[in-house]
Amino acid sequence: MQPTDYALQLIECPRDAMQGIHEFIPTDLKVEYLNLLLEVGFDVLDFGSFVSPKAIPQLKDTKEVLEKLVFMGSQTKLLAIVANLRGAEEAAPYDQIKYLGFPFSVSETFQQRNTNSSIAESFEQVERMQELCLRTGKEMVLYLSMGFGNPYGEAYSPEIVAHWVDKLASIGVGIMSLSDTVGVSTPENIKALYSHITPMYPKVTFGVHLHSHPSTRDEKIAAAYESGCRRFDGALLGFGGCPMANDDMVGNMATENLIAFSRKKKIQVNLNIDKLHEAQWMATGLFSRYH
Repeated sequence: MQPTDYALQLIECPRDAMQGIHEFIPTDLKVEYLNLLLEVGFDVLDFGSFVSPKAIPQLKDTKEVLEKLVFMGSQTKLLAIVANLRGAEEAAPYDQIKYLGFPFSVSETFQQRNTNSSIAESFEQVERMQELCLRTGKEMVLYLSMGFGNPYGEAYSPEIVAHWVDKLASIGVGIMSLSDTVGVSTPENIKALYSHITPMYPKVTFGVHLHSHPSTRDEKIAAAYESGCRRFDGALLGFGGCPMANDDMVGNMATENLIAFSRKKKIQVNLNIDKLHEAQWMATGLFSRYH
């Protein structure tokens, strides 16, 4: 359900930051970076994906990476992205993984580009993945891609988003992250969408996953927060984006902006600041070398 207090849930997304990089980042370097992020203390770490290596070659070593992660008492929970039931079945046996994330688009074009399936076929996959999650103690996170607008000339409205939210909620999906995959969201349509759907589904936690130009990040964070959102995805330095969306990727929401917003609003975030600074330093070197 929607959080009742003012605290933020911070989801760090190195997977999203790395997936579009063409030059392969060595496995041990990924492990070093992820282990450092585990020490920072984010609520959730979106660390890798169980998808075809032909689709996302950068993350073909997710299983090897997972085996080398060191939690050392970290309370951070792991999220893995899957594109179909097969990927979910590969991820489910790993006790370290708490969440399985699936990109469910309200755009037929983008669903085909992202998962090579129609919206209807994807919903059938989600039904089966939800059953798998219930059997294995995992929890699904549905990313409602193109949630704030459709750049492909297809119909879009908050009512279309609400239609799919209703169908997903009816099969028990309890976390949905409204996703701006190509940077078309505005403070106005963020507020309009949240005000339209959140009152109708009090048992669903609605998060936000925004790809945004740096100049508009702060106003979008504020709009989502003021609309009741408390679950925010980000990536250090704002690096990355979705390689399936378009050729000119819009960067991720920068974690630094989320932290700055929380400080401005005097919202406590329980992060190890020393480790955060180490992670920022490493990210700077990592993403300047591999890009």
